This record gives sequence, C-alpha cells and structure tokens, in this order.
Amino acid sequence: MGTIVSPKWLLARMYEPDLVIADCRFALGKPLSGRSAYEEAHIPGAVYLDLEQDLSAPVGTHGGRHPLPEPEALQAVFRRAGIGPDSRVVAYDDQGGAMASRLWWLLRWLGHDAVYVMDEGFGAWQAAGFPVTAETRIVVPGGFAARPQPHRLAGLEEVRAASSAAAPGSWAAGGSGGPAGTDAAGGHASVEALQPGNLAPVDRLGVEASVVDGLDAAFGSIEEPNEAAEGAGEAAAPLLIDSRDPIRYAGIEEPLDAKAGHIPGAVNRFWKGVQDEQGHWKSGAALDEAFAGIPKDRELIVYCGSGVTATPNILALEAAGFTNVKLYAGSWSDWISYSKNPIAVGDEEDSEKA
Repeated sequence: MGTIVSPKWLLARMYEPDLVIADCRFALGKPLSGRSAYEEAHIPGAVYLDLEQDLSAPVGTHGGRHPLPEPEALQAVFRRAGIGPDSRVVAYDDQGGAMASRLWWLLRWLGHDAVYVMDEGFGAWQAAGFPVTAETRIVVPGGFAARPQPHRLAGLEEVRAASSAAAPGSWAAGGSGGPAGTDAAGGHASVEALQPGNLAPVDRLGVEASVVDGLDAAFGSIEEPNEAAEGAGEAAAPLLIDSRDPIRYAGIEEPLDAKAGHIPGAVNRFWKGVQDEQGHWKSGAALDEAFAGIPKDRELIVYCGSGVTATPNILALEAAGFTNVKLYAGSWSDWISYSKNPIAVGDEEDSEKA
C-alpha cells in the first residue's frame, strides 16, 4: 500500500488493535489551538502529538524554530503514544498534511516504516459524517525502539558543501570562499620561485629540467589525469530544494524568520504543489509534474523554514520514485543563525534560463 490512505480506509480499520491514530493538528503562532481542537473533537481512539511539545526539541541558538529531538526523547514520546515495533501509525492534521508528515518523517527516520498520512485531513473526515469524539482513551505504553537512519538526514556541513558547489559565487562574495591559493604553510612554494634569480642554475644541457623544477616548486608536480580521478568528479553535488512559498524563497517577504531569502543554489518547489485544488495528494503523472526537471537519481536535500513543511515534499518525492532524499532538519531558521552563511534572493532557476 502507499503512504497516503483515505478517510474511508481508516474508517474501515480504526478499531484494529495494531493501529495507532495520531492527531497532529497545530497552527503556527497559536501553539494551544491544536490541543484545544483535539479536546473538542477528534477521531475515536486518536492520541494527540503536539508539534512543539512532542515532535520538536527546545529552541536554542542553533537548530531552527523546531529543532530535531534526540532519538531517545522521541522514543519516549512514541512509547507514551502506544507505538510499538509492530504498530501501524496513521497521522492526520488539518493543515494540508504538513504536521502529519512531520510525524511520518520522524518515525521513518527512526526506522519505523509502517506509518501513513490520511488524505485531506480531519475536516474532510468530519464533513463526511464519520465518527468523532471528545473522549480520550487510556493508552497502554508501547515498546517503540529508535533505530536512527542517518541516510535520511543532512547536516549543516553537507548543506554548505551542496550550496558552495551549486553557487560558488555566493560563497566567494561572502568572504568564506574556497582555497583560491595556498602559501608555503600549505605545502606549496610562492610564485617567486619562478623568478630568474630563484631558479636553479641554467646550462644548455639542463635548461628543460630547471624550468620543470621551477614549475614544480611553484605549483606542485603535474601528473597525467587518470580515469579514476575523472570518474570521481562526475557525480553531481546534492541538489537543494526549498519547500517554502515562492515569495519567501525569493526574499520578497519573510513573516516568520529574521532574514529573508534562500540558501544559495537551492531551487524552489512549494510544498503545496504536491496536492491538488481539492486538497488531495497528487499521484502518478501529476506528481511527476510537480518535480519536473529534477533527475530521479540525484541526491536531494530538502528544507523549508523550520523542518516541518519540507516533510510533505519528502513524502511526495519518495512516492514519485526518488530514492536519495534527505531533510535539512534545522532548515532556513537554522541556516540564518550562522552569520557567515551566505543568503541569496530572487529565483535562481529563472536566472539560469535567462
């Protein structure tokens, strides 16, 4: 079965003993609204998991607005929610799947693959006349065991390397550019070694050797390229995907974070593009169109403002057949917490086409 399940699918299975239903409703800027909505009405048997209290670590200097919790902390949260090694988890929200996808990604990151997101959300469930309740059930703790999957997560240095490879000019302009030259401390002699007074004595028989020695001293020995070295340089650097609204990506408006713009080299794929106008998750050709122009064999690093709305993009990318997709958990709000990280504005894809 796929990652997205319909309300009817859940209705038919909601009382099965291995099923854990997680209500993830949450509104940014209104931290109590999600729990209040849950207490008023929710799908029978659902437990509530709060984005900031359960699915994020406390905010610090770095890590973004919704820092990634330690695996041990999440393990405790998931055990309290009744999740065990054989549980099937279905998450829902009323925010287009953004909060539910955060739970989906966290569970997948910790090695639990049997996790799904309900299509459309709680509003559609309620509108269909399906049962709701204000009662909360007694939860028997589960035996969830965290098994972190490092290949799902990109660290800051990986993001910096991908950005530098895609937009080297931004890094040079920011003053943190790469090794434009190396002095004697780095193992290479100065170009002064090529000056006539510094070259080895020249005679007619040794002129070629002297010149070569001088060049070697200045620039290091020149060797013929080998096939292995050429092959090693063919792999493309990871592609950065910014999941935020195009206006935020371009740096035109920034309602949440202290600085506007995006990570240099990133392309924009707004996360809401993976759903249709009715709020259904796209599939097939429609989903392929949402990620047109992105090679499926490319390593991808996806980010957003704080590591939440990037997760529906990751879910959709994997559904579309992309197999090497990572989350930059701290995302834009972490990136701008480092003063030396460069910032880009405008649409980089449009610039390239021009």
